[in-house]
Amino acid sequence: MNLKLKEKITESLSAVLPITAIVLIISIVLFPVDLGAVVIFFVGAVMLIIGMGFFQLGAEIAMTPLGEGIGVQMSKTRKVFLILFIGFLMGLIITVSEPDLQVLAQQVPAIPNTVLILTVSIGVGIFLALAIARIIFQVNLSTILTVLYIIIIGLSYLVQKDFIAVAFDSGGVTTGPMTVPFIMAMGVGLTSVRGDKNAANDSFGLVALSSIGPVMAVLFLGKFYTSTETAYSVASVASVRTTQDVAKIFLSGLPVYAREVLVSLAPIALVFIIFQLVSRRYHRYQVKRIGVGFLYTYLGLSLFLCGANIGFAPVGSLLGQKIVQLNTWLLIPIGMIIGYYIVKAEPAIQILNHQVEGVTNGAVSARSMNRCLSIGVSASVGLSMLRVVTGMPLHWIIIPGYILALVLSRLVPKMFVGISFDSGGVASGPMTTTFLLPLSIGACEAVGGNLMTDAFGVVALVALTPLIAVQIMGLCYKFKLNKLERAGFNEVDVPDDDIFEFEEEYSDDK
Repeated sequence: MNLKLKEKITESLSAVLPITAIVLIISIVLFPVDLGAVVIFFVGAVMLIIGMGFFQLGAEIAMTPLGEGIGVQMSKTRKVFLILFIGFLMGLIITVSEPDLQVLAQQVPAIPNTVLILTVSIGVGIFLALAIARIIFQVNLSTILTVLYIIIIGLSYLVQKDFIAVAFDSGGVTTGPMTVPFIMAMGVGLTSVRGDKNAANDSFGLVALSSIGPVMAVLFLGKFYTSTETAYSVASVASVRTTQDVAKIFLSGLPVYAREVLVSLAPIALVFIIFQLVSRRYHRYQVKRIGVGFLYTYLGLSLFLCGANIGFAPVGSLLGQKIVQLNTWLLIPIGMIIGYYIVKAEPAIQILNHQVEGVTNGAVSARSMNRCLSIGVSASVGLSMLRVVTGMPLHWIIIPGYILALVLSRLVPKMFVGISFDSGGVASGPMTTTFLLPLSIGACEAVGGNLMTDAFGVVALVALTPLIAVQIMGLCYKFKLNKLERAGFNEVDVPDDDIFEFEEEYSDDK
């Protein structure tokens, strides 16, 4: 086996194994689940592990070089209008290619699928162009985010309440496994030729601004369409008697997801071909390597989505119903435990964490990011389950949450603003839509709540809490760095692996 692929699959195993173990333990200790459902869940977990490994390797050798290459070429162009148009076009194409957007379109029966997909894609394109303009003109990210979120919160009071949760969910859903690696790499490419001290800080923030476009788009559509009760329904766990039945279920579903991923990847592959013909940036070996990367990405995402949708989504819905039947309030602590571990299984999380570690020269380690995001998502899932139980309006959490995040953005180092708002979009990926959302919907159906107002919103909260958690980590970073500087150390004296550990060692020596 390719050593790099083996490494990625090992990382995937360590990410998916905890959530798999938790679900199995819950099904054994708290309430019985049919053996067939457990086997289906286990097979889905194996597909997730293998698929996530292939996807991460594919994104590393294909999506990241392509995004960086396009970003570098764009930065060399002196025509600002052309740069912004290319950014808009990339945002439009990459969002139409996003598999999670197809899932979202099915959740909103009041709006035709094509209308929603095109509107959301245009929204991402416009805001990606805005994010590029921010980099070109070096505008403060915190200021732009503050203005835009004030506008979003204002708009949310002008539409029907049934559209609010779906609108905020759409911001997290559309920054998924296809969008994030490409957009983040493009940000690195755009800033790599600048060489000034703010270049690294400005490389983050593209995902953050791009995720605002879908929210505004759905809120805008909410002014023109009448809400209807959601037609969303998670497929029940298939009834199986033999291992052959299990194999048939996955073999029948795999071609469906393979076709979806092929349609999603085709526009990006076309972009690569056109870009290479125009720029001649890559040598023959690099072209071959990127082609292999596309193949890995295709295979990995097909396996991942098949395992998540067939193995995880039905079990998530079943768990939600079973927990409510046992004890309604038990939803909150169990949801928090699941949330803590499930974020590690998001395919784009490791890509973000390793990029943060690289850009910060190891001062913010991937391990610290993982821990921080897990705590944030755990809190968000707990709040989501509280909403399911009590029917608490989303505004009561979203507005104070974003106010706190925006206030923190004025206090932390600039680098952490972009990282935190990017992490919100990355954390709310396919695992959230295929397990946490079904868990929330299954529980909401069991308590007799309104799906549109009470069950939806879990993706929005998963996208919100990392903003606060990562910026709190940024405050700790700033405080400890200042403490070291007062002690006579410069930032360059601090070992790259972890500034926090260094500070502890220094304190012990003192």
